[in-house]
Amino acid sequence: MLPPELPPIKNRALYVYRVFAKWFSFFFFGFSTIILLTVIFPVTRIIIRGEDRFKNFGRRFISGSMRFFIAVMKIVGSASLEADDKNLYRNLKSKIIVANHPSLLDVIMLLSLIPNADCIVAGYVNRSILGGVVRQLYILSSKDPDDILKACSKSLEQGNCLIIFPEGTRTPRSGKIIIKKGAARIALTSGCGIIPLHIGGNDKYGMGKRDPWTGYNPTERYNYRISRGEEIHPEKYLSLSKPAAARALTKEIASALFPARET
Repeated sequence: MLPPELPPIKNRALYVYRVFAKWFSFFFFGFSTIILLTVIFPVTRIIIRGEDRFKNFGRRFISGSMRFFIAVMKIVGSASLEADDKNLYRNLKSKIIVANHPSLLDVIMLLSLIPNADCIVAGYVNRSILGGVVRQLYILSSKDPDDILKACSKSLEQGNCLIIFPEGTRTPRSGKIIIKKGAARIALTSGCGIIPLHIGGNDKYGMGKRDPWTGYNPTERYNYRISRGEEIHPEKYLSLSKPAAARALTKEIASALFPARET
């Protein structure tokens, strides 16, 4: 049953097709991940020596793979991506990327745009089919907080960008949004600027928090429209105490990402 704020289904046969196209997309993603872990990464480990060089190659390979996956989703009619200027994202270095999190596909969209992206991944992902990729390339949130901070600062120093969803979970359809202070603390420690990205487009019903897997947008395929906000500079808060600076910076991040929602 659709949420009351959504329009009724226009074409039920097309709606059913799009649900199956969504399921096919996730099956294709899972199968590709198995190939990556069993064939591509082991061979790459032999050819490319050095942990940092391997991670750099691996992240860029993942970015290219995400672009291919998005192309497949566009062909089967399940999702599409629009961005204001893709070259802006490809050339980013040592920036903290903060974004809202309306759906399951958000990190895929961002990784496709930013080839040198690192990210903090929820610990439960380590127990999924993606665990092998995560352990080799990205930062697990199950680590000690001080270790996470050090790992993030090191990655930023190396010129990588760091993707963070400040909510720590998918954005609820309604109600208050809770923003965590992790992104602010990393920015204050590293001194790196924060780029807020808004993930918009149409409604992502069927991909949101607590949505059923049989759900989909009732009128059209998923469209992801990503727009970039003004960079936030953490150094303007350095005169404050660390807790006060983290609170003030988190408030600015919340205002940039959710100007019309209570946070």
